[in-house]
Amino acid sequence: MTDDDAPRTPVPRRRGRPARTEGSGPGARERILGAARAEFAEHGYDKASIRGIAKAAGVDPALVHHYFGPKEQIFAAAVEVAMTPALGAPDAVAEGGPEGAGERLTRFFLGVWEDPVTREPLLAILRSAVANRTAAAVFRDLVATRLMARVAGHLEGPDTRLRSELAAAQLVGVVMMRHVIGLEPLASADLEEIVAATAPVVQHHLRAET
Repeated sequence: MTDDDAPRTPVPRRRGRPARTEGSGPGARERILGAARAEFAEHGYDKASIRGIAKAAGVDPALVHHYFGPKEQIFAAAVEVAMTPALGAPDAVAEGGPEGAGERLTRFFLGVWEDPVTREPLLAILRSAVANRTAAAVFRDLVATRLMARVAGHLEGPDTRLRSELAAAQLVGVVMMRHVIGLEPLASADLEEIVAATAPVVQHHLRAET
């Protein structure tokens, strides 16, 4: 038996990053995240799977775990990407002072949902959050820390966190009725008409009573 014929001892794989496979090169993380958004949008949180995300991204499932961890963590990453357009809401409140903040926030927030490009990923995330407790907890944590806490930071007076969440409840309620449930005549009403009717209520919550 020659040295070439002798059995070889397998080299143990190091822990951490999975072995390089097809599709694991540059841009793999972005492909995985894009595939995850599509998977959650099409199947919802319950039926989406790491294996399905990996297949759509053209990578090994181990690579999905390497970049994002378990399913709830990749869902959180997908939520954050989908919510990026809405994360400018606190700036709309701060811009121009307390007067008119309700109208600015209402116009900005509802405007994000009027654009199909930004609306569809948000709708997919919202449907998952409504249907699944784990998804709801992930969504709630991100909204609380990245959105509502920042809005509250621009408010004056007592109970700023509660008031910011009441304002958000008003706006999310409009979004649910208009874009998820499709309640008429709200679903087909002109945006300016909705802003004019909703902004005073939002302003009431944002402005401290004197």
